[in-house]
Amino acid sequence: MALKSTIFKAELQISDMDRGYYASHSLTLARHPSETDERMMIRLFAFAMFADEGLSFCKGLSSDDEPDLWHKDLTGAIENWIEVGLPDERRLRQASGRATRVILLTYGGRAVDVWWQKNRAACLKLPALTVLRIPDDAAEALTAMAVRTMQIQCSVQDGEYWLSDGERSTHIRPLVLA
Repeated sequence: MALKSTIFKAELQISDMDRGYYASHSLTLARHPSETDERMMIRLFAFAMFADEGLSFCKGLSSDDEPDLWHKDLTGAIENWIEVGLPDERRLRQASGRATRVILLTYGGRAVDVWWQKNRAACLKLPALTVLRIPDDAAEALTAMAVRTMQIQCSVQDGEYWLSDGERSTHIRPLVLA
């Protein structure tokens, strides 16, 4: 018998002063059995970073043809393809052919350094690709906020993110690798 995804609910309030975007989103996150709380919370953070009415979670780990999140325009064309983790460079190249913009959020300490050394040259050849690194302490703080029903506030100013769940808070400034 296959394991089922665990469902998490999140009420995410965003005040993004950089983009002039202010909204509340009621989100349902399905955590794949092989996915960690850390990865799921980085997906939620990715949503907060690029929040828009057209942004949606995809099948992610359970599909090779879809990213973790994407934003499609009204014609169905993919504007933003958002990946989380340390994907194969070939996957990023294919995504660059399908989307106007590809964003990768990396996390995971030393593993990111190893992945970046291996894939840096290939990634720099993809003009549509932006690679961001989430600092380890920020990823740990986000993971601590993972509960089945979450209420998270996210404030953005000058490229810096402040997230709080009422009990805990964290400050995140993603590092731009490419």
